[in-house]
Amino acid sequence: MIHTRQLRKQFKSKKDTVDAVKGVDIDIEPGELVAFLGPNGAGKTTTLRMLTTLLPPTSGTAVVAGADIVSQPALVRSRIGYIGQGSGGGHSFRVLDELHSQGKFFGLPAAESRRRAAELVASLDLTGLEKRTVGSLSGGQRRRLDVALGLMNSPRLLFLDEPSTGMDPQNRANLWAHIRELRSRLGTTIVLTTHYLEEADAEAERVVVIDHGEIIADDTAIALKNRLAGDRITVVVDASDTERARALLGLRGSQISDGPEPLGIAVSGRFDQGRQTLPLLLRELDADGIAVQAADVRVPTLDDVFLSLTGRSLREDVEVAA
Repeated sequence: MIHTRQLRKQFKSKKDTVDAVKGVDIDIEPGELVAFLGPNGAGKTTTLRMLTTLLPPTSGTAVVAGADIVSQPALVRSRIGYIGQGSGGGHSFRVLDELHSQGKFFGLPAAESRRRAAELVASLDLTGLEKRTVGSLSGGQRRRLDVALGLMNSPRLLFLDEPSTGMDPQNRANLWAHIRELRSRLGTTIVLTTHYLEEADAEAERVVVIDHGEIIADDTAIALKNRLAGDRITVVVDASDTERARALLGLRGSQISDGPEPLGIAVSGRFDQGRQTLPLLLRELDADGIAVQAADVRVPTLDDVFLSLTGRSLREDVEVAA
């Protein structure tokens, strides 16, 4: 569904040339749901804007939904849906009129356009807003309208750039329910960027990590977490047992560290299959005469993966930007 080779985008100012995307290779199969993760300025949105023909690439090639983004941009646009970060509705136009117009842009018959608009209004909690102007809507309502506009043509390939930003949990859940239904019914391919790491973890079949315009990881969320982060096991022991506990944990794990804790000293390390490993560690600690006051296993998150790859937290980057 998407095939790129050495796709690159440079932006030039009077003094500098900025490499926003540095020759990325992407292959996405029909029906996949792929999440792009990275800090602000990493190149996620620029990549999506090239793939949706909104920005011409500086160099490289890309075929999207069977059409070349440079020589066949109109064909690309007819086959995709795109929900960008900015508002897609006209400020002074009414909600229902915008949806019907979007249907006409994609060549839907009038009856089909009305049916599809009514379906999206109901599923995205826009009921009662049909005659309101876009400019009178709240930020969350405008965002739900953006999503509806992007879904009007039931696209075979859907791009979502921060789709649920500004939505409350209920509307975010409704959005994902609609996306799942679209995939189930039509086999739609989904490509999204998101700052909600839990969203990417739960929904995406593949996670592509972008940093400084380059792809630095591409795998399933589970594989990335297992390979790059690992489960964190923590045991709390008396201060006098700290060194022996570190040594025993170090035989099975990595990145062993310790620190004070109300019950004693918390000794932690990274382990493969932490829940299965913990009982073995507890037996070994007990056999060595080390009394464990408390123990737990923390499964890694995608933020742990990003920290492992780059040395900084993606969540912190998002909070600073906000």
